[in-house]
Amino acid sequence: MNFFNELLNGDFMPHGHCLLWRTDLLLLHVGGDTLTFIAYMLIPIALIRLVRARDDLRFDWMFLLFAGFIFFCGATHILGIINVWHGYYYIHGIIKSMTGIISILTAILLWYLLPQAISLPGKRAMEAKIVALMRAEHELAASNQRLEAEVKKRTAQLEKMATTDELTELLNRREIMRLLELEVARADRQGAALSIMMLDLDHFKAINDSYGHQAGDRALKSAAETFKQQLRKTDFIGRIGGEEFLVLLPDTNISSACVLANRIRQALEQQTTDNSAIPTCTASIGVTQYIASDDLHSLIQRADETLYQAKSNGRNCVYQSPD
Repeated sequence: MNFFNELLNGDFMPHGHCLLWRTDLLLLHVGGDTLTFIAYMLIPIALIRLVRARDDLRFDWMFLLFAGFIFFCGATHILGIINVWHGYYYIHGIIKSMTGIISILTAILLWYLLPQAISLPGKRAMEAKIVALMRAEHELAASNQRLEAEVKKRTAQLEKMATTDELTELLNRREIMRLLELEVARADRQGAALSIMMLDLDHFKAINDSYGHQAGDRALKSAAETFKQQLRKTDFIGRIGGEEFLVLLPDTNISSACVLANRIRQALEQQTTDNSAIPTCTASIGVTQYIASDDLHSLIQRADETLYQAKSNGRNCVYQSPD
């Protein structure tokens, strides 16, 4: 009980006597301690609020330790105000001792954490990393764009390879047959006219035997180019065999198709006559028109029969289906 009585004994000489109870000195000391105490109390409150609001702080307990250190520093100033009138020097000494202990503890822990704190990236390092990340992101975006463009290019190439004859660059057999099936369905559904041609280069085997296969390839490519030049943008032409071609003429009756077939035949004949570098090459052409009872196979068969008839009539001519 004596210890607690001494601890709470405020009968020691107050600091006011040292200040001679002068109003100006009292205002300076009490006012300074009051302002300092208020500041010291606001700082730990702010630190505690910071730690509670942010759960990602790396050394949050260090903030709390600083808050305790500053709180005890503030407590010494509030005791300094009280001791102006009452001498609670035991309590004042205990608070100062606790302030010293927590100060030493804070300093030791701060030095312990100093290497880790130094290793944290600074503002310039963070800015450099951000710039590097942005540059990497830009390069990645550019790389993705190049990759996407390359994929589109490769896809287009694969689509072209899947639908195009490599030598003549016309549609291949699979693609021209797919289009013919679509046009037959459209003609059946809409009642639209549809004519087709079957073309075959005359005596093409003799060209290969006499001039070689490279010359034969040149003759095929030249004939394919001549065919394309005479057709409309709405027409389709494909290579369906070695020297055999199929032409689709949507919205075209058989009489108009025969006129076009003769124009193609004459253009090919003229082209081979004018160009001595390409062996002379003519074509036999069979023309037929879709009728309501047709399917894909019957239409192709009738076109093949008309082509055979054109060859039987002496080649280099056009024969149309009688029906």
